[in-house]
Amino acid sequence: MLPYDRSLIIIPTYNEIANIARMVKTVFDLSADYSLLVIDDGSPDGTAAAVKEMQQHHSKLHLLERSGKLGLGTAYVAGFKWALERDFQFVFEMDCDFSHDPKDLSVLLEAATKSDLVIGSRYIDGIRIINWPFKRLLLSYLASIYARFMTGMKLMDTTGGFKCFTRRALEALDLDNIISTGYSFQLELNYKVWCKEMSITEVPIIFYERQDGVSKMNQSIIFEALFAVVLLRWKKIRGEL
Repeated sequence: MLPYDRSLIIIPTYNEIANIARMVKTVFDLSADYSLLVIDDGSPDGTAAAVKEMQQHHSKLHLLERSGKLGLGTAYVAGFKWALERDFQFVFEMDCDFSHDPKDLSVLLEAATKSDLVIGSRYIDGIRIINWPFKRLLLSYLASIYARFMTGMKLMDTTGGFKCFTRRALEALDLDNIISTGYSFQLELNYKVWCKEMSITEVPIIFYERQDGVSKMNQSIIFEALFAVVLLRWKKIRGEL
Protein backbone atom coordinates (compact mmCIF):
# COMPACT_ATOMS: atom_id res chain seq x y z
CA MET A 1 0.00 0.00 0.00
CA LEU A 2 1.43 3.37 -1.02
CA PRO A 3 1.51 6.18 1.60
CA TYR A 4 -1.32 8.19 0.07
CA ASP A 5 -2.45 9.53 3.44
CA ARG A 6 0.95 11.20 3.97
CA SER A 7 0.99 12.79 0.52
CA LEU A 8 0.09 16.36 -0.43
CA ILE A 9 -0.61 17.59 -3.95
CA ILE A 10 0.11 21.30 -4.49
CA ILE A 11 -1.62 23.04 -7.38
CA PRO A 12 -0.97 26.77 -7.97
CA THR A 13 -3.79 28.57 -9.79
CA TYR A 14 -4.48 31.81 -11.55
CA ASN A 15 -7.72 32.08 -13.54
CA GLU A 16 -8.35 28.33 -13.64
CA ILE A 17 -12.12 28.42 -13.24
CA ALA A 18 -12.42 26.31 -16.41
CA ASN A 19 -10.42 23.49 -14.84
CA ILE A 20 -10.43 23.65 -11.05
CA ALA A 21 -13.72 21.85 -10.29
CA ARG A 22 -12.93 19.01 -12.68
CA MET A 23 -9.39 18.71 -11.34
CA VAL A 24 -10.52 18.53 -7.71
CA LYS A 25 -13.14 15.93 -8.58
CA THR A 26 -10.63 13.87 -10.57
CA VAL A 27 -8.09 13.85 -7.74
CA PHE A 28 -10.60 12.85 -5.09
CA ASP A 29 -12.17 10.23 -7.35
CA LEU A 30 -8.86 8.37 -7.40
CA SER A 31 -8.66 5.31 -5.16
CA ALA A 32 -6.23 7.12 -2.88
CA ASP A 33 -6.29 9.23 0.26
CA TYR A 34 -4.40 12.29 -1.03
CA SER A 35 -4.59 15.77 0.45
CA LEU A 36 -4.81 18.65 -2.02
CA LEU A 37 -3.62 22.23 -1.48
CA VAL A 38 -4.70 24.87 -4.01
CA ILE A 39 -2.65 28.08 -3.92
CA ASP A 40 -4.55 30.83 -5.68
CA ASP A 41 -2.95 34.14 -6.61
CA GLY A 42 -6.02 36.35 -6.45
CA SER A 43 -7.74 34.96 -9.54
CA PRO A 44 -10.40 37.48 -10.66
CA ASP A 45 -12.38 34.67 -12.33
CA GLY A 46 -13.54 33.14 -9.04
CA THR A 47 -11.17 30.17 -8.81
CA ALA A 48 -10.73 30.57 -5.05
CA ALA A 49 -14.47 30.88 -4.48
CA ALA A 50 -15.02 27.63 -6.38
CA VAL A 51 -12.46 25.88 -4.16
CA LYS A 52 -14.16 27.19 -1.01
CA GLU A 53 -17.44 25.77 -2.24
CA MET A 54 -15.85 22.37 -2.85
CA GLN A 55 -14.23 22.38 0.59
CA GLN A 56 -17.68 21.75 2.03
CA HIS A 57 -17.56 18.31 0.41
CA HIS A 58 -13.86 17.41 0.71
CA SER A 59 -12.18 17.53 4.12
CA LYS A 60 -8.73 17.08 2.59
CA LEU A 61 -9.07 20.01 0.20
CA HIS A 62 -7.16 23.08 1.39
CA LEU A 63 -6.84 26.61 0.03
CA LEU A 64 -4.10 29.19 0.43
CA GLU A 65 -5.10 32.58 -0.99
CA ARG A 66 -2.52 35.18 -1.98
CA SER A 67 -3.02 38.73 -3.21
CA GLY A 68 -2.01 39.10 -6.85
CA LYS A 69 0.27 37.17 -9.19
CA LEU A 70 3.37 36.55 -7.10
CA GLY A 71 4.96 33.93 -9.32
CA LEU A 72 4.96 30.17 -9.66
CA GLY A 73 8.11 29.70 -7.62
CA THR A 74 6.87 31.67 -4.61
CA ALA A 75 3.57 29.76 -4.74
CA TYR A 76 5.35 26.43 -4.50
CA VAL A 77 7.65 27.68 -1.74
CA ALA A 78 4.59 28.74 0.25
CA GLY A 79 3.08 25.31 -0.37
CA PHE A 80 6.26 23.49 0.64
CA LYS A 81 6.41 25.42 3.91
CA TRP A 82 2.74 24.64 4.53
CA ALA A 83 3.46 20.95 3.98
CA LEU A 84 6.53 20.93 6.24
CA GLU A 85 4.52 22.50 9.06
CA ARG A 86 2.33 19.43 8.91
CA ASP A 87 3.08 15.70 8.81
CA PHE A 88 3.32 15.22 5.03
CA GLN A 89 6.15 12.99 3.84
CA PHE A 90 5.59 13.28 0.06
CA VAL A 91 4.78 16.54 -1.70
CA PHE A 92 3.71 16.83 -5.33
CA GLU A 93 3.83 19.65 -7.83
CA MET A 94 1.10 19.46 -10.47
CA ASP A 95 -0.59 21.80 -12.94
CA CYS A 96 -4.31 22.50 -12.84
CA ASP A 97 -4.90 22.35 -16.59
CA PHE A 98 -4.67 18.54 -17.01
CA SER A 99 -1.36 18.76 -18.83
CA HIS A 100 -0.36 16.36 -16.05
CA ASP A 101 -2.59 13.31 -15.73
CA PRO A 102 -3.66 12.75 -12.09
CA LYS A 103 -3.62 9.01 -12.75
CA ASP A 104 0.19 9.26 -12.90
CA LEU A 105 0.40 10.46 -9.29
CA SER A 106 0.68 6.90 -8.00
CA VAL A 107 3.54 6.18 -10.42
CA LEU A 108 5.50 9.13 -9.05
CA LEU A 109 4.65 8.24 -5.46
CA GLU A 110 5.82 4.66 -5.84
CA ALA A 111 9.16 5.89 -7.19
CA ALA A 112 9.39 8.46 -4.38
CA THR A 113 9.41 5.70 -1.77
CA LYS A 114 12.90 4.91 -3.10
CA SER A 115 14.17 8.32 -4.27
CA ASP A 116 14.43 11.85 -2.84
CA LEU A 117 12.95 13.57 -5.90
CA VAL A 118 10.89 12.07 -8.70
CA ILE A 119 10.31 13.93 -11.97
CA GLY A 120 7.58 13.06 -14.42
CA SER A 121 9.67 13.20 -17.57
CA ARG A 122 8.42 14.30 -20.99
CA TYR A 123 11.61 13.11 -22.72
CA ILE A 124 12.19 9.53 -21.55
CA ASP A 125 11.50 6.84 -24.17
CA GLY A 126 11.12 9.50 -26.84
CA ILE A 127 9.35 12.84 -26.76
CA ARG A 128 6.08 12.38 -24.89
CA ILE A 129 4.24 15.65 -25.53
CA ILE A 130 0.82 15.88 -27.13
CA ASN A 131 -0.41 18.83 -29.24
CA TRP A 132 2.52 21.21 -28.88
CA PRO A 133 3.53 23.27 -31.94
CA PHE A 134 6.84 22.07 -33.37
CA LYS A 135 8.61 25.38 -32.62
CA ARG A 136 7.66 25.25 -28.95
CA LEU A 137 8.56 21.57 -28.70
CA LEU A 138 11.97 22.16 -30.27
CA LEU A 139 12.67 25.15 -28.03
CA SER A 140 11.79 23.20 -24.88
CA TYR A 141 13.81 20.14 -25.90
CA LEU A 142 16.89 22.19 -26.78
CA ALA A 143 16.57 24.08 -23.50
CA SER A 144 16.75 20.79 -21.60
CA ILE A 145 19.84 19.75 -23.55
CA TYR A 146 21.45 23.10 -22.79
CA ALA A 147 20.61 22.83 -19.09
CA ARG A 148 22.09 19.33 -18.89
CA PHE A 149 25.28 20.52 -20.56
CA MET A 150 25.66 23.58 -18.33
CA THR A 151 24.83 21.91 -15.02
CA GLY A 152 26.10 18.37 -15.48
CA MET A 153 22.77 16.91 -14.32
CA LYS A 154 21.98 13.55 -15.88
CA LEU A 155 18.31 14.39 -16.41
CA MET A 156 16.35 14.22 -19.64
CA ASP A 157 13.69 16.68 -18.47
CA THR A 158 15.25 19.50 -16.47
CA THR A 159 12.27 21.87 -16.47
CA GLY A 160 9.22 19.63 -16.08
CA GLY A 161 6.67 20.65 -13.47
CA PHE A 162 5.16 17.29 -12.46
CA LYS A 163 7.19 16.12 -9.47
CA CYS A 164 7.19 14.44 -6.09
CA PHE A 165 9.56 15.60 -3.35
CA THR A 166 10.19 13.65 -0.21
CA ARG A 167 10.12 15.51 3.07
CA ARG A 168 13.85 14.80 3.36
CA ALA A 169 14.53 16.61 0.08
CA LEU A 170 12.47 19.67 1.01
CA GLU A 171 14.06 19.91 4.45
CA ALA A 172 17.50 19.91 2.81
CA LEU A 173 16.64 22.96 0.71
CA ASP A 174 16.90 26.56 1.89
CA LEU A 175 13.42 27.63 0.85
CA ASP A 176 14.14 31.24 1.83
CA ASN A 177 17.01 31.38 -0.66
CA ILE A 178 15.27 30.52 -3.94
CA ILE A 179 16.26 32.92 -6.71
CA SER A 180 13.66 31.95 -9.33
CA THR A 181 10.05 33.09 -9.28
CA GLY A 182 8.85 31.78 -12.66
CA TYR A 183 9.20 28.48 -14.49
CA SER A 184 12.99 28.42 -14.02
CA PHE A 185 12.10 27.52 -10.44
CA GLN A 186 11.73 23.92 -11.61
CA LEU A 187 15.27 23.82 -12.91
CA GLU A 188 16.64 25.53 -9.79
CA LEU A 189 15.17 23.01 -7.37
CA ASN A 190 16.32 20.07 -9.48
CA TYR A 191 19.83 21.48 -9.52
CA LYS A 192 19.92 22.17 -5.80
CA VAL A 193 18.74 18.66 -4.96
CA TRP A 194 21.35 17.27 -7.36
CA CYS A 195 24.11 19.45 -5.81
CA LYS A 196 23.28 17.96 -2.42
CA GLU A 197 23.92 14.51 -3.94
CA MET A 198 20.40 13.37 -3.23
CA SER A 199 18.75 10.80 -5.46
CA ILE A 200 16.65 11.93 -8.44
CA THR A 201 14.55 9.56 -10.53
CA GLU A 202 12.71 10.26 -13.77
CA VAL A 203 9.59 8.32 -14.68
CA PRO A 204 7.94 8.60 -18.10
CA ILE A 205 4.69 10.54 -18.39
CA ILE A 206 2.68 11.91 -21.28
CA PHE A 207 2.33 15.69 -21.22
CA TYR A 208 -0.87 17.08 -22.74
CA GLU A 209 -1.36 20.64 -23.95
CA ARG A 210 -4.19 22.26 -22.01
CA GLN A 211 -7.68 22.04 -23.50
CA ASP A 212 -9.41 24.72 -21.40
CA GLY A 213 -8.24 28.07 -20.10
CA VAL A 214 -5.27 30.13 -21.26
CA SER A 215 -1.67 28.90 -21.24
CA LYS A 216 0.82 30.93 -19.18
CA MET A 217 3.77 29.58 -21.19
CA ASN A 218 5.64 31.76 -23.68
CA GLN A 219 9.12 32.08 -25.15
CA SER A 220 10.23 34.62 -22.53
CA ILE A 221 9.74 31.94 -19.86
CA ILE A 222 12.08 29.59 -21.73
CA PHE A 223 14.74 32.29 -22.04
CA GLU A 224 14.35 33.11 -18.34
CA ALA A 225 15.22 29.49 -17.62
CA LEU A 226 18.27 29.66 -19.89
CA PHE A 227 19.60 32.65 -17.98
CA ALA A 228 18.88 30.94 -14.66
CA VAL A 229 21.15 28.04 -15.68
CA VAL A 230 24.13 30.40 -15.96
CA LEU A 231 23.36 32.08 -12.66
CA LEU A 232 22.93 28.79 -10.82
CA ARG A 233 26.15 27.39 -12.26
CA TRP A 234 28.00 30.55 -11.18
CA LYS A 235 26.60 30.28 -7.66
CA LYS A 236 27.66 26.63 -7.52
CA ILE A 237 31.23 27.57 -8.51
CA ARG A 238 31.27 30.27 -5.82
CA GLY A 239 29.88 27.87 -3.22
CA GLU A 240 26.73 29.92 -2.73
CA LEU A 241 24.11 27.25 -3.37
